[in-house]
Amino acid sequence: MNPGAIAAASVMVSRYQSDEHPIYPNTTGGRAYPYAAPPPVPGSYYSTYPGPSSDNQRRRRCDTFLRSLTITIIVVIVIMGAISLIIWLIIRPRVPEFQLDSASVSYFNVSTSNLTANWDLGFTIRNPNKKLSVYYDSFFVNMLYGREDLAETSLPPFDQGTRNQTTLRAKFAAASTYVEDNAAKSMAADRSLGAVNFNVKLVSWVRFKSGGWRTKRHLMSVHCRVRVSFSSNSRVGYLSDGSRGCDVYL
Repeated sequence: MNPGAIAAASVMVSRYQSDEHPIYPNTTGGRAYPYAAPPPVPGSYYSTYPGPSSDNQRRRRCDTFLRSLTITIIVVIVIMGAISLIIWLIIRPRVPEFQLDSASVSYFNVSTSNLTANWDLGFTIRNPNKKLSVYYDSFFVNMLYGREDLAETSLPPFDQGTRNQTTLRAKFAAASTYVEDNAAKSMAADRSLGAVNFNVKLVSWVRFKSGGWRTKRHLMSVHCRVRVSFSSNSRVGYLSDGSRGCDVYL
């Protein structure tokens, strides 16, 4: 073979090895590794596990959903509140009217720190509203002398239609009930002068209704002054001032 052709072939092989398959040195024994390195496996540079960007996207989607849900709930609450306010302003509910019609006390006897008495009271309740009925939860009724609680009772719930008038009766009993010494002395002094001033407090939760619309419950408090007159040496007394209106707070 021609020596020139052999030299040309050697140069071509050397270029092929250096360009396409470089020879990596082998440090073992200080000699170079004579074989070309294998090409990289396709796809070996790509990971099969989800990267942090996918977690961030899921978190952003969750945050967006929660934010949208919160805004929707707030908007619905505001709209419902605005509708209720508009209806309230249009209908303009008026508070019920309470009147004390009758009162009697029997077996009245007060001594040092002890009280015995029975009260019987009659009320008239009027609903002045033309478009609203009223629903009353149970009434809690207290008989007081000044701030001294003497007896209590309760009345059942009931509905009252528009422009309706309802009568109620409340009965109280105190059997040797303890009272503060100062209150007992003051009641005895009033009794000796012929009249004793009591106070009645009625408390109930009420709602106004018109068709399918109704208000939330409102706490209603009613305060009535009860002046009872006694004849001399009698243990029975009656309402002395006649029928009178009560103060209603709603």
